[in-house]
Amino acid sequence: MLNKYPLWKNLMVLLMVVFSALYAAPNFYPPDPAIQISYDRGVMDQIALDKATAALDADGIAWFGADIESNGVGLIRLRDRNLQSRAQQLISVALPQQYIVALNLVPTTPPWLAAIGGSPMPFGLDLQGGVHFLMEVDTDAAVTKQLNDNVATMRNLLREERIRYRPPVELDARQRINLRFLDEESRSRAIEALRDGFQELTFSTENQGSDFLLTYTMPEASIAELQKYAIQQNLTTLRSRVNELGVKEPKIQQMGPKGILIELPGVQDTTRAKDLISAVATLQFHLVADLGASPASTLEYDFEGAPVRINEEIIVQGSSVTSAQPSIDPQTSLPQVNIRLDAQGARQLNEVTRVSIGKQMAILLSESKTRSVTKANPDGTLVTTAEPVVEERLISVATIQSALGREFRITGLSSAEANDLALLIRSGALAAPMIPIEESTVGPSLGQENIDAGIDSVLVGFALIVGFMLLLYRVCGIIANIALFFNVLLIMALMSIIGATLTLPGIAGIVLTLGMAVDANVLIYARIRDELLQGMSVARAIDAGYDRAYTTIVDSNLTTLIVAIILYSIGTGPIKGFAVTTVIGILTSLVTAILISRALINFLYGGKGVKRISIGMKMPTTA
Repeated sequence: MLNKYPLWKNLMVLLMVVFSALYAAPNFYPPDPAIQISYDRGVMDQIALDKATAALDADGIAWFGADIESNGVGLIRLRDRNLQSRAQQLISVALPQQYIVALNLVPTTPPWLAAIGGSPMPFGLDLQGGVHFLMEVDTDAAVTKQLNDNVATMRNLLREERIRYRPPVELDARQRINLRFLDEESRSRAIEALRDGFQELTFSTENQGSDFLLTYTMPEASIAELQKYAIQQNLTTLRSRVNELGVKEPKIQQMGPKGILIELPGVQDTTRAKDLISAVATLQFHLVADLGASPASTLEYDFEGAPVRINEEIIVQGSSVTSAQPSIDPQTSLPQVNIRLDAQGARQLNEVTRVSIGKQMAILLSESKTRSVTKANPDGTLVTTAEPVVEERLISVATIQSALGREFRITGLSSAEANDLALLIRSGALAAPMIPIEESTVGPSLGQENIDAGIDSVLVGFALIVGFMLLLYRVCGIIANIALFFNVLLIMALMSIIGATLTLPGIAGIVLTLGMAVDANVLIYARIRDELLQGMSVARAIDAGYDRAYTTIVDSNLTTLIVAIILYSIGTGPIKGFAVTTVIGILTSLVTAILISRALINFLYGGKGVKRISIGMKMPTTA
């Protein structure tokens, strides 16, 4: 029958409407502003949580829920999002530095919706809030690190070639490597032994008293190349680490000769994000020192409450690690990190452990990172600053039972420590430390203002379109407006399902697609009017209007779709945010304008003997 959908198509339209409403629904459950508290040495306890809530009560900040989650993290839900930053500072002062206090937004999606995969759209930095860092790469430290690695390698080569030298082999204040020998022959042999492995260095010789001095320096061109490499390596490593954090549409780019700009939308645990971004985690494998070892050649650390002295000489560096995966020991059910070494690292470890069976080997973890510290000024104001922190600790001391190969495991870590350590090793080490020179948090209050402004713009645009369509097309205008409403729901549902990030430019794209969506109905109604003016019956005019306008609608939207796809593929940041909603909006507009509005038209005017249609025109007299 003319203007009638078959049952399967009506069911498809119904399912589409239900789908849109169902998966768009989580966006109408705003998250609760909260303060997240974690303990870097274990599980959060109730005493610390009570101290935190007492600090909020003393300052008059209202909260309505304080719980310790199953993962050992404390959450305090606040009633006023604008007071999140103040609450964070108060709790940071009230608790010791071992507690990490961060902003958070706790989802309030009903469990039944979450069970079927329903979740709200992630928001960009301009809406959700997040963190903005400008880091400066310490390129001089990269040069120093490379030279220190050269020093260690030179010692090993001289020892392997049995070339006698006067210790220590050291790096002086002018970044020169100085080697001292007892005679000219030993120095000449050293030059030959070191020639192939250190071609990027230049050397010079001189005599100082009874010492035959050999000095290596790094040319300016090599220094510039190494510094450039450090920047690029840090950019690559940061992108890998941010991907591990699961941040949608991060922005990481070089700023100036030494700066790196990092923007992470939606990140509320800023402390952990900053630690993982700026941390330089290094694994070093050492033999535990013998009882008679000289203190000058050993280092002392605490391990499980007892002092342990290790040899200063490094067996294997963390740069030899090619794989690191967290797992659970099937025998003890405790977390561990499975490590795999490259061929050279495995050979070095095997050579040392093969002749050291029965001795102990220690694994030293060194982390250079920053920590936010909140202090109260004499006038009572709270100031949060970032301070560099270097943490070194033994994470394993074990007796060597047999020669070790390429694979082994690190135990004695908490679950969080195992995950973070594996992440840092897996994503690659930073080539040089980074110092935060600018840090800002786009707070939820600012994000909420942008959200409110965006919602207002959509509502105003929607209202104007609704009024326009009602004025010009009467009942058919109502149908177009209903289809437009479901178009918005469908956009929200699709963006929620695919995890597309909504930004302010994205909201602008939605407003644009609203106009484009109703434009398709305008074309259809104009065609129906033309057919009616030609004396065609209502049923045939409706059928001809949709049929003949279809090609025009598809062609016009297809050209816009191509442009939007190009914008997404070559654009960055705000341009991508605009392009993604435009692409989705164009696709949903085609569906709603052609399929849903036609289903509604069929419902009202699809019966036999329909003589009139309310489309905002005076009906012509028909014979």
